[in-house]
Amino acid sequence: MNKNIENRLVKYLMNAANIEDLEVLTNWLKNEQNKQLFKDYIRTNYAMDFNTSEFGTKNAKKEYLLKIRRDQKRVHAFKTYKVLKYAAAVVMVFGLGFFFQKNSFSTPIDSVPVIVNNTIAPGTNKATLTLEDGSQITLEKGESIQTQSANSNGDEIIYKAGQSNKKEIAYNFLTIPRGGQFFLKLSDGTQVWLNSESQLKYPVSFRDGETRVVELVYGEAYFDVSSSNEHKGAKFKVLNQAQEIEVLGTEFNVKAYKDETNIFTTLIEGKVSISTETTNQILKPKQQASFNISSKTMAIATVDVYSHTSWKEGVFSFRRTSLEQIMKVLSRWYDMDVEFMNPELKKEGFNGVLGKDQNIEDILKIIQSYGIIENYEIINKKIILK
Repeated sequence: MNKNIENRLVKYLMNAANIEDLEVLTNWLKNEQNKQLFKDYIRTNYAMDFNTSEFGTKNAKKEYLLKIRRDQKRVHAFKTYKVLKYAAAVVMVFGLGFFFQKNSFSTPIDSVPVIVNNTIAPGTNKATLTLEDGSQITLEKGESIQTQSANSNGDEIIYKAGQSNKKEIAYNFLTIPRGGQFFLKLSDGTQVWLNSESQLKYPVSFRDGETRVVELVYGEAYFDVSSSNEHKGAKFKVLNQAQEIEVLGTEFNVKAYKDETNIFTTLIEGKVSISTETTNQILKPKQQASFNISSKTMAIATVDVYSHTSWKEGVFSFRRTSLEQIMKVLSRWYDMDVEFMNPELKKEGFNGVLGKDQNIEDILKIIQSYGIIENYEIINKKIILK
């Protein structure tokens, strides 16, 4: 690896790369041999903490990274994943806090996991489309579908542009099962990424000049809203079980799962107003509103938006996330159940990035190799952590 590439890679890993650095790395990574070099280089890095509080100063981090190529210790190899507009890859990582506490690259695995008929697989693009007459169409990769209002190639569904002048609005539902995800483009040009175990209700077409309203019935969705300037000033609203979000043209993420007590709204850019029975709040970019459904209280915090939106880019980014929360995310994507034999394991915290097409056994082996869990079992679609 030449010095120019290495320096840009160090900047990338330190979140200091500019567009030129990312473009150079992207072109360099088009070569398969370079992809392997990239993986080798950051294997021992384990995608260090996004902030350097655990690791020390940035200078210390940089010095460490420059020494990586001389370190030949045995470590796990991972696939790479596209996560930024210009950058080509990141590496799956877990257990940074444990890694720095132990100051070692691996922990011996003493126990052999029990695996019985492992049927757990990463999720895919799939959904069920419910039309206005109640009929249902299965959308899945490789299957092309055409209705009067939309077309789907199995990876996405695109609605025909235009407004409706009819008195009654026709609604469709797009339901994403566990182990699925799907992309939707509404008739007004608004783009929606739907995560696993989610459902969106929306008009086949919006009325000209009237407020555009969709409902996130449950689950998680990322919205890139078509500007109101393109629709005679028509606002855009997202409804869900306990709040209403009003936007003029923006990007934001809403997480409102049925089995969670909080609804999280994360603003990437633009401006949104969130209304509930008890409060009204306006979010600024990089802010997240957390609304507790039981207490009807809302808290606003500045967050790392990438950690909350990276799922639509093909990765899960975890920042100071408990093992319980990580497994909850993975259970939706891998369509599996998780049982903790030791409740204390739920509290273990991690930072890192996981590619969404990673094999579940690879993930569990890494957690075990750090000593976070002693052992695990996989029985059909159930994981037991010990």
